[in-house]
Amino acid sequence: MKLKVNPVLLSYPMSWVYRLWCLTIRFTLENVAPLEREWAQGNLLTVGCWHNELFAFPANQMGKKWAGIASLSEDGAIAAGLVNRVGIATARGSSSRGGVRALMGACRLMKKEHRNGFVTVDGPRGPRHKVKEGVIFLAQKSRTKLVPVRIFPSRSYVFEKAWDKFILPHPFSSCRIVFGEPYEVTTEKLRGEVLAAEIQKFEDKMNALG
Repeated sequence: MKLKVNPVLLSYPMSWVYRLWCLTIRFTLENVAPLEREWAQGNLLTVGCWHNELFAFPANQMGKKWAGIASLSEDGAIAAGLVNRVGIATARGSSSRGGVRALMGACRLMKKEHRNGFVTVDGPRGPRHKVKEGVIFLAQKSRTKLVPVRIFPSRSYVFEKAWDKFILPHPFSSCRIVFGEPYEVTTEKLRGEVLAAEIQKFEDKMNALG
């Protein structure tokens, strides 16, 4: 018989394991100055990363408030509980079920609670390292600039059987978090060639970081 575990209860010990794990890692944030200039002007930002490079970001929130999206799956419930406990508010949904609702929920959190947006741009199921439209819609609807970010640990475990080949930095390793330049997405209606061009632009900026 399969034992069901309450994701909310499971997220509590996992959040402490996460915090302790991250305390052993030496994080270095690169090209943060452009983000700080935007924040100094009172602007919010939407930051997007690859799903397999998600691990490092919740531990490096730079003293800001963030809102993200978690999938409707059981794994998504655990992830939402974990990031909520480290300070990131979440709206629930995915690209296939409840996606629009989740995007609008994240947008409301950003506006109402003055939070920056954070999205795994190829989640929750891939294809790996192929940008989906959600991050573009969120940046446009929230009227925030979009920022690509990449994670480069010196040593890591790679979960080869996972769809995203998830990267888990080794304890006592170093990890570079590299931000791209904030930029504005189009104000045109996001469909057809316009949307495809915006997706490709962000994907190119992600790949240019390394």
